[in-house]
Amino acid sequence: MSELNVVLVEPEIPQNTGNIARTCAATGARLHLVRPLGFSISEKAVKRAGLDYWDLLDITVYDSTDDFFEKTKGGKYYFFSTKAKHVHSDISYPDGAYLLFGRETAGLPEKLLHDNPDTTVRIPMISEARSLNLSNSAAIAVYEVLRQWNYPSLLCSGNLRNYSWDG
Repeated sequence: MSELNVVLVEPEIPQNTGNIARTCAATGARLHLVRPLGFSISEKAVKRAGLDYWDLLDITVYDSTDDFFEKTKGGKYYFFSTKAKHVHSDISYPDGAYLLFGRETAGLPEKLLHDNPDTTVRIPMISEARSLNLSNSAAIAVYEVLRQWNYPSLLCSGNLRNYSWDG
């Protein structure tokens, strides 16, 4: 089974983290949170956004960015930023990829972006827009990777409640 990792570096808004947790739970992606967090994981706003998916979530919390990189040494990292020169959908993501997202108010540290130019990517948008919402960006990124991987282990069709697709 393929492994996808979503990393939130110093997230500030509990509802965004809850929404991203739900996306991770629904897709089988692992969620990594890097402190400091702008909230407690037990806050109602985080849990409410994740609804009843918390039992499906694989989550790890790290004390700092250094702690994260030390414990995931050798990982294949992709840094999402409005400052990037590469488009997110032009990259081929390998199994085990780590998709990193920064704080809602500041993004990822520029030194990290500068030191990783080939794996720093952006989601295209009009020039007048500052950025997308963090949870929307994470969902776009997760589903682009899963699309490239042909949606491994995901249910790709559904059933109607009162009708049959067969006629």
